[in-house]
Amino acid sequence: STALRLQQRNQLSALREELAQAEARLTDLRQTHATRKTRLEALADAERQARAARKSAETRWSDAARARSRADAARDMALSRRDNAQAQADRLGAELADLTARVADLQAAQDALPDLADTRAGVAALADRVAQARSATMQARAQADGLRQECRARAARAQEIAKSLAGWRDRLGSASARVADLTARREDAERRLKAAQDAPAQLAEKAAALSHEISRAEARATAAEDALKSGEAAARAASDTERASERARAEAAEARARAEAQLDAAQDVANAATTRIADELDMTPQALLADLAIDPDSLPDLAGLEDTLARLKRARDALGAVNLRAEEDAREVQTEHDTLVQEMADLDAAIAKLRAGIAALNREGRERLLEAFDKVNANFGNLFQHLFTGGEARLVLVESDDPLEAGLEIMCQPPGKKLSTLSLLSGGEQTLTALALIFAVFLANPAPICVLDEVDAPLDDANVARFCDLLDEMTRRADTRYLIITHNAVTMARTDRLFGVTMGERGVSQLVSVDLSTAEDMVA
Repeated sequence: STALRLQQRNQLSALREELAQAEARLTDLRQTHATRKTRLEALADAERQARAARKSAETRWSDAARARSRADAARDMALSRRDNAQAQADRLGAELADLTARVADLQAAQDALPDLADTRAGVAALADRVAQARSATMQARAQADGLRQECRARAARAQEIAKSLAGWRDRLGSASARVADLTARREDAERRLKAAQDAPAQLAEKAAALSHEISRAEARATAAEDALKSGEAAARAASDTERASERARAEAAEARARAEAQLDAAQDVANAATTRIADELDMTPQALLADLAIDPDSLPDLAGLEDTLARLKRARDALGAVNLRAEEDAREVQTEHDTLVQEMADLDAAIAKLRAGIAALNREGRERLLEAFDKVNANFGNLFQHLFTGGEARLVLVESDDPLEAGLEIMCQPPGKKLSTLSLLSGGEQTLTALALIFAVFLANPAPICVLDEVDAPLDDANVARFCDLLDEMTRRADTRYLIITHNAVTMARTDRLFGVTMGERGVSQLVSVDLSTAEDMVA
């Protein structure tokens, strides 16, 4: 039994030693498990950060590509408008030379005025030429106004391009900082970030290409400004020519009026003399001249004879009845005359003041309308290109040269189609164009809150995606909150927060709110 207890005691000691070794190995295994679990969590966090960084880089790369395409489209439009402006400037120069020649002809005709009959014929011919010059001047003015409007639109477009370029420069700066951050994180998870290492290099290449395009766009904007200055100089020259034509026409009209007045006065004097000779002497002027046998050139001054005759008639009339109230009547008539003259002067001043006020109001109204029209037109073109990923759209004033009386026409050209009016587009294109116009007006006069009620109802899924892209662009360009009432799943998926009404219990409605950005962070 002693040997048995000794054997059991030895086995117990061996078991205790094995237990101690097993506990030590268990402790080591637990430490190893904790270390590997910590490492696994760190690697998982690094993987999530790498995926988020790669997604952000891809998004910014796509934004840069869209910006480059918009800059190319703006460059092509600027080149086309510059060519049109140059052609119009050449036409205006030719018309200006023609007007100058016509004005010289009018001046020569005015300097070489012949006798009365020739003068009348010359005046008639001159009136015809003035009418032709006025018609040509009106056409030149209309073309100059059109050129001025196109120049203003081109200048506004150039300013918009400059703003966009500045924004993209800021984005490039932030992209560079983000690339540096990704490079630092890449050292901790190099194996999992290997796929994302190529993205910063590609983004840098795109940034260099975009910077080159920016410099080219700035050079073209400078050329467009030079074309605008040339167009304004041509418009001023046409206006000076028009004023010179108006002065020549006014001087010719005055000369004709003076000649006609002199002719009428001489005719009236001759008729009165003939009548008086016939009444008093019962003979004709030719018979009287033959009877007197005197030289007409040796007759005394007609003015002196008229004064003497008038004096003798007054003396004869003075011998008749005397009106004792003549002076009082004269004073009353003079007083009434002065009152009427003063009232007429007051009325003329009031009329002139009213006309000046109306002209000032019309001028200010035209300026404000044209300023608002240029802003809305520029915003409309940009938003249309953003919606349709290209194309061209603009607003056109029609039916009158006066902006206060003109109508409005919407001209649209989606990518791959011809330029046409809004009514010739499809239903989805009409809806997107109308949204672009509404948002263009909204950018010209923004508000802190914008409510959109079922505006995406007539759109399919592709156009709804374009509508959502337009909303993203609007949120970047204006500090406005958009409240959208919709039943479209695509639109709801692109929003930041959802609000809905549910009925948890019968007859009890409850408002439910979901923050999608927070939900995305929780899922990530």
